[in-house]
Amino acid sequence: MSRPRHWDPDGARHGGTPTYPWRMAPRGLFTRRQLRAKGLRPGGQDVAAQVMWRSRYGGTRPAYLYRLTLAKPVRPMTPARAAALAKVNAARRTCPACGQDAGYVLPAHLGTCLTCADHAPLAA
Repeated sequence: MSRPRHWDPDGARHGGTPTYPWRMAPRGLFTRRQLRAKGLRPGGQDVAAQVMWRSRYGGTRPAYLYRLTLAKPVRPMTPARAAALAKVNAARRTCPACGQDAGYVLPAHLGTCLTCADHAPLAA
């Protein structure tokens, strides 16, 4: 029986970073998204290992893993951070052409709301 393609627990082939195939990482190691679901963040710790898998678009993709024991709690949302976030999101929804709040994030490829994008060819 051959070993899996990305099995490198010593990190000899991947620059010193222990590497495991998909779903074969040791216990106690989690991705950023998994830590966030538990209300945690990496907290400045270095990458402990990585999981690699073959991408459907060719090549391989990594997911970096962090130790649960070194993770820290997520910082709480302060009123100032909430206000800044609301201001940024409002700017992403405001159409520069008509100045209206579209109620959705404007498509980057259009740069305007859908109504203004539909009327732009008629004005030209």
